[in-house]
Amino acid sequence: MTRKITQAELRNGSAGVMDALEAGEDFVITRNGRPVGELRPVSSSPDGVSVDELKARLARIGRTATGAEERAEIDAIFGEDRFDD
Repeated sequence: MTRKITQAELRNGSAGVMDALEAGEDFVITRNGRPVGELRPVSSSPDGVSVDELKARLARIGRTATGAEERAEIDAIFGEDRFDD
């Protein structure tokens, strides 16, 4: 269930919000009564790669990878950029 909280509640209760996110809760943030954003837990990327797997893949790249190698691994995880230059 998504919980609505105000901008002030987020600012003043951020530790509690973070705890709730870790527990799996979703939030809609409101300002002046209007929804302006969403917060949800990070459990995996859209293609189903877990956060731990993502960390492991990025760690394997290491500091010796070229920019092209790093970009290829990121594209393999998330898909290629869909933005036009």
